Amino acid sequence: MTAIKPPPPAGARVGFTTTIPVEVVLAAGLIPVDLNNLFIADPGARARVGEAEAAGFPRTICAWIKGIYAALQNHPEIRTVIVACQGDCSYTQALGEILEAEGRDVIHFKFPYPRNRKQLGREIQTLTTRLGAEASRVAQVQTRLIPLRRNLQQLDRLTWETGQVTGEENFQFLIGSSDFASDLDAFERRVADFLQRAAWRPPQDYAVRLGFAGIPPIFTDLWDYLAELGAGVVFHEFPRQFSMPHHSTDLAEQYFHYTYPYDIFGRLADLKEVVQTRRLQGLVHYTQSFCFRQMFDQLIRERLDLPVLTIEGDRPSPLDPRTRMRLEAFVDVLRP
Repeated sequence: MTAIKPPPPAGARVGFTTTIPVEVVLAAGLIPVDLNNLFIADPGARARVGEAEAAGFPRTICAWIKGIYAALQNHPEIRTVIVACQGDCSYTQALGEILEAEGRDVIHFKFPYPRNRKQLGREIQTLTTRLGAEASRVAQVQTRLIPLRRNLQQLDRLTWETGQVTGEENFQFLIGSSDFASDLDAFERRVADFLQRAAWRPPQDYAVRLGFAGIPPIFTDLWDYLAELGAGVVFHEFPRQFSMPHHSTDLAEQYFHYTYPYDIFGRLADLKEVVQTRRLQGLVHYTQSFCFRQMFDQLIRERLDLPVLTIEGDRPSPLDPRTRMRLEAFVDVLRP
């Protein structure tokens, strides 16, 4: 019989491999750490990928997985890791087993496929029990997050409605909403202060309005280069989803409407709506080298009624000359 493991101690930093019901982590008195953010925010992020390869990870797997592994080696205080072994990356199950073999406490979380509201509710309840949280406290945290999530929606609106928030600012705040930069109070203040400053900026329109679909790009100078071209990024698919734009008083319902971990058809429905409401002129579909989501590129091209440019990245680095040329040509074609 497998022994029941105790929950992490209060105040412990708990890592996770993708956005999961962070309300449960907070309700348990734990500090959430999105390991993707931990990796990519490291000034030596590119070197981290090489370190994982030196440790035996193959060249032909996703750099995000290798980066997460290497980042954890530099953070031994993160003893517990929640691994989304269904609904995220196909490599995360193996990563979880490697981390467990190295002595970390690995908790598996599954976004059900096909999407199933009741099964998702059971997964959330299991996670709640495993982390030692109370259901009433989870509900309190969810209520506490309502003003912050509304502010993030307002920040998103100021990106595509008035242009008072740049695409890069939009990306950074929304991507940070997966773990609230591991400090909820400070993140709340930072978002509120930023919105106050942004409201005083003059409205701005863009010669070319772009959206980004796919996982967050790994390039380090993407938004600067697009700004040079006069293009504005007014939509980021997955960062927006991480901010939970479809609020519900029921936590399972909220994460049921979160499109990232489920089928491509839910994503396509969301993308079609956004193309119209945000008046997108073109969509850049970012694909990560060695990621199974590359296979969805053809469907995105076939089902969306606007020009689509697909670009691919491998490890953290500036844009390569070929990708810069393709972006420039794409923007030139879309320019009125």
